[in-house]
Amino acid sequence: MPKAITHIIAGTALVAATTTPALADKANQLVDINGTKGRDAEYQLQQRGFSHVSTNKNSMGYVYSYWWDDKDKDCVQVEVYDGRVETIQDASHKDCGHDKGGGDAAAAVGVIAGAAILGALLSHKSNHHEDKQHLADQQAEQQYERGYTDGLHNAAYHNYEKSDAYSNGYTAGVDQRNANLSHHSGKGGYSQVAQYGDLQGARAAGGMDEMSRRGFTQVDNFTSGNTRYSIQYKRDTNQCVQVTIADGHFYDLRDIGRHPKCR
Repeated sequence: MPKAITHIIAGTALVAATTTPALADKANQLVDINGTKGRDAEYQLQQRGFSHVSTNKNSMGYVYSYWWDDKDKDCVQVEVYDGRVETIQDASHKDCGHDKGGGDAAAAVGVIAGAAILGALLSHKSNHHEDKQHLADQQAEQQYERGYTDGLHNAAYHNYEKSDAYSNGYTAGVDQRNANLSHHSGKGGYSQVAQYGDLQGARAAGGMDEMSRRGFTQVDNFTSGNTRYSIQYKRDTNQCVQVTIADGHFYDLRDIGRHPKCR
């Protein structure tokens, strides 16, 4: 019998009871899961016949996981933010590594025969596109995938076809790379640095107190519309961090390297 799979919230061990999967539902039959905690959503999905395929997290803190029901050939995407399910929606078969004819995702976008065996499946998912949909044109989708792969792996921008799809894919790949490396300070060697990435999503008041406890001092702050920005500096490690605050929470934290008041 299947054991629980730990994939809805990145880096968190999720535990679910052992169960025999039931017949899976499409996304519009899973709306009761919206708003639940990640671990509870995972249990509910497994109860309803879904198995986990993959998970990615973007630079804004949203986690997207893909779930597949092999019997009914359904793929759904689960969007999680701050530990709770925001939305569940139907996803394309290729997001779960299948096409409607039962083949793999590589075949769905027309790459060379045998590519699946060599590991050349789609590395990007529908949530990487701005409209959350894969491109209908297979050639454009291949160009997007090439751009995404180049951006993800920090390869040089090489848009030899002058394709908008490649350009958009490259941007999405860079964004995913930044999200994957959000734990990294950007400094090398043996330099000591203060950690702050774990504060993303924290309530602003408590987050500011914690930044202070970690040795940061606010050296500047300003607002733009309903968004506030705080510049935090830690002199001994020379970290200059911009904190973006929206809706009373830390929306984003990043080391901006330089600021006139970070000195």
